[in-house]
Amino acid sequence: MAEPRHEIRAQYTASTITVYQAYSPQIGLPAAREGRFPAIWKRDRMTWIKPSFLWMMYRCGWATKPGQETVLAVEIAREGFEWALRGSCLSSYTPGVHLDRGTWQRQLKRAPARVQWDPERDLRLQPLEHRSLQLGLSGEAARRYADDWTIAISDVTALAHEIHTLVQRGELEAAAKLLPAERRYPDGEQLLTHLVRAQ
Repeated sequence: MAEPRHEIRAQYTASTITVYQAYSPQIGLPAAREGRFPAIWKRDRMTWIKPSFLWMMYRCGWATKPGQETVLAVEIAREGFEWALRGSCLSSYTPGVHLDRGTWQRQLKRAPARVQWDPERDLRLQPLEHRSLQLGLSGEAARRYADDWTIAISDVTALAHEIHTLVQRGELEAAAKLLPAERRYPDGEQLLTHLVRAQ
């Protein structure tokens, strides 16, 4: 059976979900050390979280891009993640999802979160057929993320480098064994009805 084109895949527990972000060491290192984002982290700016480890690796170039040298695994409350998803709007107008462009623009203006669907990536960071979720948090959602939802923050930069080294050597099986165990997120379809085009 073919995988759904749009589906949340993540590492999660009964109460938390792990998302990934990449920052400069000035933000990432104190965040991991203290288990919370430092004062330099701007709560009034949009922040994007990704449940997919490999999409994060694609975005940050295995923690080599300037300003993205520290990769964080942020464990947050599922309650908060789902609140943001339910209140989110797609970041671009999509016929079949939105009634018209004006309706989408009004929804986007009100929404505390926005969603982008981008091709998921394999170990070589090549695009796959199915899509990976990115969730952008702004205003109230960004503040809740930093101050209420965050349970723990871990620095996984060394893991990123280790997996990348194995990939470069062509040792894909060994690299795959080190990946976080991501699986289909429960009740995902109910959370996504307003974010995907009806089939």
